[in-house]
Amino acid sequence: MKKLFSLLSIVGIIAISNCTSVPENHDPILGIWAKTELSTIEGKSAGTVREQWIFNDVYLGRYQRYSDSKLIFYTDFKWSQEKGTYSIIYGDPQVTDITVSLEKAKEPEVLTLDNGSVFATRE
Repeated sequence: MKKLFSLLSIVGIIAISNCTSVPENHDPILGIWAKTELSTIEGKSAGTVREQWIFNDVYLGRYQRYSDSKLIFYTDFKWSQEKGTYSIIYGDPQVTDITVSLEKAKEPEVLTLDNGSVFATRE
Protein backbone atom coordinates (compact mmCIF):
# COMPACT_ATOMS: atom_id res chain seq x y z
CA MET A 1 0.00 0.00 0.00
CA LYS A 2 2.88 2.38 0.81
CA LYS A 3 4.43 1.73 -2.61
CA LEU A 4 1.15 2.52 -4.36
CA PHE A 5 0.72 5.73 -2.36
CA SER A 6 4.33 6.78 -3.10
CA LEU A 7 3.89 6.07 -6.80
CA LEU A 8 0.65 8.06 -6.95
CA SER A 9 2.30 10.95 -5.08
CA ILE A 10 5.20 11.06 -7.54
CA VAL A 11 2.86 10.92 -10.54
CA GLY A 12 0.73 13.70 -9.01
CA ILE A 13 3.73 15.95 -8.42
CA ILE A 14 4.98 15.44 -11.98
CA ALA A 15 1.53 16.12 -13.43
CA ILE A 16 1.07 19.33 -11.43
CA SER A 17 4.56 20.66 -12.20
CA ASN A 18 4.08 20.10 -15.94
CA CYS A 19 0.80 22.04 -15.98
CA THR A 20 2.23 25.32 -14.71
CA SER A 21 3.93 27.68 -17.13
CA VAL A 22 5.21 31.22 -16.89
CA PRO A 23 3.51 33.51 -19.40
CA GLU A 24 5.94 35.13 -21.82
CA ASN A 25 6.32 38.90 -21.67
CA HIS A 26 7.16 40.64 -24.96
CA ASP A 27 6.77 44.22 -23.75
CA PRO A 28 8.78 46.68 -25.87
CA ILE A 29 10.43 48.20 -22.78
CA LEU A 30 12.44 45.02 -22.09
CA GLY A 31 16.17 45.54 -22.35
CA ILE A 32 18.76 48.11 -21.32
CA TRP A 33 18.10 51.87 -21.22
CA ALA A 34 20.71 54.48 -20.32
CA LYS A 35 21.36 58.17 -19.77
CA THR A 36 24.82 59.77 -19.71
CA GLU A 37 25.54 63.28 -18.45
CA LEU A 38 28.73 65.27 -18.13
CA SER A 39 29.30 66.55 -14.62
CA THR A 40 30.92 69.96 -14.23
CA ILE A 41 32.59 71.83 -11.40
CA GLU A 42 32.92 75.61 -11.83
CA GLY A 43 32.32 75.30 -15.57
CA LYS A 44 34.96 72.63 -16.11
CA SER A 45 34.27 69.02 -17.02
CA ALA A 46 34.63 66.78 -13.96
CA GLY A 47 33.70 63.44 -15.55
CA THR A 48 30.64 61.55 -16.64
CA VAL A 49 27.68 60.18 -14.72
CA ARG A 50 25.92 57.28 -16.40
CA GLU A 51 22.59 55.84 -15.28
CA GLN A 52 21.35 52.48 -16.52
CA TRP A 53 17.99 50.70 -16.21
CA ILE A 54 17.73 47.00 -17.06
CA PHE A 55 14.11 45.84 -17.53
CA ASN A 56 13.41 42.11 -17.43
CA ASP A 57 10.36 40.10 -18.41
CA VAL A 58 9.01 39.41 -14.90
CA TYR A 59 8.29 43.10 -14.19
CA LEU A 60 11.52 43.62 -12.26
CA GLY A 61 14.74 45.42 -13.05
CA ARG A 62 18.05 46.84 -11.87
CA TYR A 63 19.03 50.52 -11.71
CA GLN A 64 22.77 51.33 -11.69
CA ARG A 65 24.65 54.64 -11.49
CA TYR A 66 28.26 54.96 -12.63
CA SER A 67 30.76 57.79 -12.20
CA ASP A 68 33.57 57.60 -14.76
CA SER A 69 32.82 53.89 -15.37
CA LYS A 70 32.91 53.07 -11.64
CA LEU A 71 29.71 51.66 -10.11
CA ILE A 72 28.67 54.01 -7.29
CA PHE A 73 25.05 52.99 -6.62
CA TYR A 74 22.54 50.29 -7.57
CA THR A 75 19.10 49.14 -6.52
CA ASP A 76 16.34 46.90 -7.82
CA PHE A 77 12.99 48.14 -9.05
CA LYS A 78 9.54 46.91 -10.04
CA TRP A 79 7.84 48.14 -13.17
CA SER A 80 4.33 48.06 -14.53
CA GLN A 81 2.59 49.28 -17.65
CA GLU A 82 -0.84 50.80 -17.93
CA LYS A 83 -2.23 52.49 -21.07
CA GLY A 84 1.22 53.10 -22.56
CA THR A 85 2.66 54.59 -19.38
CA TYR A 86 5.34 52.79 -17.39
CA SER A 87 5.69 53.17 -13.62
CA ILE A 88 9.09 52.47 -12.09
CA ILE A 89 9.03 51.79 -8.35
CA TYR A 90 12.46 51.60 -6.75
CA GLY A 91 13.38 49.40 -3.78
CA ASP A 92 15.55 52.13 -2.24
CA PRO A 93 14.19 55.39 -0.76
CA GLN A 94 17.22 57.31 -2.12
CA VAL A 95 15.68 57.13 -5.61
CA THR A 96 12.34 58.73 -6.46
CA ASP A 97 9.72 56.58 -8.20
CA ILE A 98 8.93 57.77 -11.72
CA THR A 99 6.47 57.43 -14.60
CA VAL A 100 7.69 57.40 -18.22
CA SER A 101 6.34 56.80 -21.72
CA LEU A 102 7.95 54.86 -24.56
CA GLU A 103 8.49 56.75 -27.83
CA LYS A 104 9.00 54.13 -30.56
CA ALA A 105 8.85 56.57 -33.47
CA LYS A 106 12.22 58.09 -32.57
CA GLU A 107 15.49 56.40 -33.46
CA PRO A 108 16.88 55.26 -31.08
CA GLU A 109 13.81 54.60 -28.99
CA VAL A 110 13.50 56.85 -25.96
CA LEU A 111 11.69 56.91 -22.65
CA THR A 112 10.17 60.34 -22.00
CA LEU A 113 8.85 62.11 -18.93
CA ASP A 114 5.38 63.69 -18.77
CA ASN A 115 6.79 67.03 -19.96
CA GLY A 116 8.28 65.37 -23.08
CA SER A 117 11.94 65.53 -22.05
CA VAL A 118 14.11 62.48 -22.67
CA PHE A 119 14.54 60.26 -19.63
CA ALA A 120 16.68 57.49 -21.19
CA THR A 121 17.55 55.94 -24.57
CA ARG A 122 17.62 52.29 -25.59
CA GLU A 123 21.03 50.68 -25.89
